[in-house]
Amino acid sequence: MSLEQLLDWLTLRVVPGLGATRIRKWLDAISLEELLERVRYEPASLGAKPLQDHHHHLIEQALNWQAAKDEHHILPLRHAKYPPQLSELPDPPVVLFVKGDLKCLTDPALAMVGSRRCTPGGAKVATELAASACDADLTVVSGLAQGIDTHAHKGALSAKGRTIAVQGCGLERVYPSANRRLADQIVDSGALVSECWPEQAPQKGQFPKRNRIISGLSLGTLVVEAAVQSGSLITARLAAEQGREVFAVPGSILSEQSGGCHRLIQQGAKLVTGISDVLEELPGVQRQRLASLTSKDAQQTQLPFRRVLDSVGFEVTDLDSILESSGLAMELVLEQLLTLELQGWISAVPGGYVRLKRS
Repeated sequence: MSLEQLLDWLTLRVVPGLGATRIRKWLDAISLEELLERVRYEPASLGAKPLQDHHHHLIEQALNWQAAKDEHHILPLRHAKYPPQLSELPDPPVVLFVKGDLKCLTDPALAMVGSRRCTPGGAKVATELAASACDADLTVVSGLAQGIDTHAHKGALSAKGRTIAVQGCGLERVYPSANRRLADQIVDSGALVSECWPEQAPQKGQFPKRNRIISGLSLGTLVVEAAVQSGSLITARLAAEQGREVFAVPGSILSEQSGGCHRLIQQGAKLVTGISDVLEELPGVQRQRLASLTSKDAQQTQLPFRRVLDSVGFEVTDLDSILESSGLAMELVLEQLLTLELQGWISAVPGGYVRLKRS
């Protein structure tokens, strides 16, 4: 794409009052050249406002940012390397700023999101699932936030895989600042992505908007741990609206941090206990990986939570007996009982639990 064409797209991006959805609708109706003509001479006819000096300054800053380093990229909507899965959205970013490897933007990807205040168990699950996703040749997409996002990125990096962080601020900023080193590591093996201008500071309203990019870059979205009011459920909803798969990891019924995941499962999200559950639903080459991964998972989880499972008999076993036999804390036992029930190893019945026969 020529510098002149890039300048046209940046001009379109900076117009006040003309957001991504409206730009997409106008581009479906008229040519880019005609739209730019109206931006310059009849902005009111588009519901937009005239450009001011500070808008031209933003464009100049963006061009200088791209020229500063080879790893800096600006991808307008119709750029040859613009992620095709994003262009399918009704409100795709008009311009995407990327810091890192462009190739990973078109790789098969799984979004992983969840609570900023995750539990130690949630952090462990996110790390392990992200590593497993990378082992299955999936790129892990998340939002660089504290909590589950951070552990998803770290899990991908620990497996020497690719990961993409979609930021709600400009790429010359890192939010939260505590993740600056992590952001640098992501650039080395993946990419940072944003639709914000490079120097733009984080603002509250930008983070829900970036969620559509997280889900839009991915074949599916996996929610690892989330309360009922969690912003991660926005990402899951957007994924469903975009026609992408939605997955959720179950947790303890006593944990508020898992309430959102349980609601998603009730609404039809696929329950996930291992990466093979995800791969079953994804199209294309990922299914070719399923047989070997399923075999590996079966060897590792043939008898999950052995101490608790062995404490449940084939006749009704009450909770007190399970606690005494397993020697584990009640909260952990209840969490493992729920997982065993969801996996089909046991059944909750009046008076306790019964172990099920499995062929």
